[in-house]
Amino acid sequence: MRTRTTDDRDRTVELRQAIEHTGYYPEVVRDGVHAAVAGEQVVSFYVHHEPTFEREEVRRHLTVVVLTPSRLILAHTDEHAPDDLLPEPYTSTSTEAITLSSVRSVVVTRMTANPTDGPSRPAEAVMTVGWGGVSRIDLEPAGCTDPQCDADHGYTGVFASDDFSLRVSAAADGVDAVGGLLSFAESLSARTQGA
Repeated sequence: MRTRTTDDRDRTVELRQAIEHTGYYPEVVRDGVHAAVAGEQVVSFYVHHEPTFEREEVRRHLTVVVLTPSRLILAHTDEHAPDDLLPEPYTSTSTEAITLSSVRSVVVTRMTANPTDGPSRPAEAVMTVGWGGVSRIDLEPAGCTDPQCDADHGYTGVFASDDFSLRVSAAADGVDAVGGLLSFAESLSARTQGA
């Protein structure tokens, strides 16, 4: 799915249609997303349906990302088997709204097969968005190049903020899915510059 955002048109109806097109509990997903958007204009969106394999069962997961004039909305819906809490199969939908001024980074990675063959559409894309909600430090012992050295060199590490990451591939999701994610990332990047 590819979403163009060259105008200020409200894309709420297109978003609703994209959710319904997945066939994945559309009323449940639509209600969660609608509540999180809270009446704001939908500038851009991306809907990603992802099945996951858990032992002998297939579980489905739907991610909806929505860009409004002031916020980035993330919605995740999962399905669950009956458990001690709920004796019937159920879904859980979680939403998060991040103000655009809080978004610190939008990282886009494009993987293109056979780049020496000239321009071609990316085979995969990853969009990672950071706003400081989740940060991690990866530490490891520091060392030197002397194999005989047994001194304590302390630690070295990386501080990373990758609150949300979404990966799509042409092989699994279709060529249009990759283009759609790249288009959404471009819209988000444009709205967060100087925010």
